[in-house]
Amino acid sequence: MMRTYSIGAAALIAVLLGVLGWLAFSGRGDDQFAPCRTAVVSGGLGQIGGPFELVNAQGETVTDADIITMPTILYFGYTFCPDVCPLDSSRNALATEILEEHGIMVQPVFISIDPRRDTPEVVGAFASFFHPRMIGLTGSEAQVRAASQAFRTYFAAQDSGDEFYLVDHSTFSYLVLPGYGTVEVLRHEMTAEQIADAVQCFVEHA
Repeated sequence: MMRTYSIGAAALIAVLLGVLGWLAFSGRGDDQFAPCRTAVVSGGLGQIGGPFELVNAQGETVTDADIITMPTILYFGYTFCPDVCPLDSSRNALATEILEEHGIMVQPVFISIDPRRDTPEVVGAFASFFHPRMIGLTGSEAQVRAASQAFRTYFAAQDSGDEFYLVDHSTFSYLVLPGYGTVEVLRHEMTAEQIADAVQCFVEHA
């Protein structure tokens, strides 16, 4: 009798190990985007993103539903940024153009984390400089803070005592798909080509 139980237990363990191995091999079971994912986020990507309300270049209040109507590359920065923000915005714009050449339309978005200086007109001009379809968004301090918290970004203005202060901030871009939410965090060191490849993978698996 004991031998029968031992054989049964061994068989059960083998089956469980086989199922776990299959899940790992197949990309955690039902995750359709598993072949595309590279980012590992504490708590999961489901914790990143959510509703927001901001102001566009025309001074109109818009929501995430108004903005994210197609695959969207979303970035938080500020127009007075001396280096990182222009470089990342240029890269995201180039990735957008590469994807368009492959027949994939995406929406680049720039959200200011410096609403004191970045008026709707300023952020709109900044965004359109990099790509004619890039949307520039700003808002009140509360609106910007809420959007930043939704995407778990960090920013803090340096207290320099003058109008030329800098703002420390995180440098991630986010790929957001309508109906799916945030599906990937795009790292600062990624090239335009790498971002385009990543976005294409997610779009093809959606």
